[in-house]
Amino acid sequence: MKVLACAVNLSDWEYLIGKPFYARMVGGLLRPRVPTLGSDIVGLVDKLGAGVTGFRTGQRVMGDYVMTRGGFAEYACVPAAETAVVPEELTDEVAACLPQAGGIAVAGTSNLEPGERLLINGAGGGSGTMALQLAKAADAHVTAVDNEGKLAWLKSLGADEVLDYRKDDFAEIGRKWDRILDMVATRRPGKIARALTRNGVYQALGGPVPILLSLALGGCLWRKSCRIGMLLVPSGRALTERVAKLVADGDLAPHLEAVLPLSAVPEALTRTGQGDVLGKIVIRP
Repeated sequence: MKVLACAVNLSDWEYLIGKPFYARMVGGLLRPRVPTLGSDIVGLVDKLGAGVTGFRTGQRVMGDYVMTRGGFAEYACVPAAETAVVPEELTDEVAACLPQAGGIAVAGTSNLEPGERLLINGAGGGSGTMALQLAKAADAHVTAVDNEGKLAWLKSLGADEVLDYRKDDFAEIGRKWDRILDMVATRRPGKIARALTRNGVYQALGGPVPILLSLALGGCLWRKSCRIGMLLVPSGRALTERVAKLVADGDLAPHLEAVLPLSAVPEALTRTGQGDVLGKIVIRP
């Protein structure tokens, strides 16, 4: 496809620096297996592979191509099975914010009940800001955790309360939540359990491999009182279409901090890796 826009994701930074270790396992042990990063791509169909149906040249399409990547370029080769048509209501830049971050937000807030207390750790990124919107639409009480520079902004987006993670460890302040959505896990199950109500649910997206293993394996020890584990996101065309429809219908809106040229990719990756971006940055070739 001819690339029109590509969002910058934390996963791009992880593949670039090879940390956490699973990024090396998936992206290349000694060097990136795919030298061109960028997975949330919006573009125009330029050519179709043999046997590909359901698309036509010149059609505007989008997808989360986290395994193939290549979006920080003028052209990218992407799998048809992961590709969805972009709704006419969406601009290229808005559509690029959605596949990965929006999918995480939808999966991480599914089955929320009115009045439930949800904590989002890392609420100021692309996924966190959309999860915050979906949670408030479900009439949940939301605690947003991020760095001090984002707290007032998160309150303006609808967070009921905010915490600066550099000053307050949510697992150590004696509070409990019904749901915790953790964008970067750094705590083991025993510590997490203290911050959950009975039958509470903790879901983590990423973090150091030892922590993720402890959550995947050790979390089962807490099943009688709460559920602790990884957030499983069913990525693919169906989820991308669902997120795009939410935005096209006006029920969700990504926060787009900036649209930058290809020359700004190093700066955009660095800021995303450092957690400084308010929502999303999109690259437009």
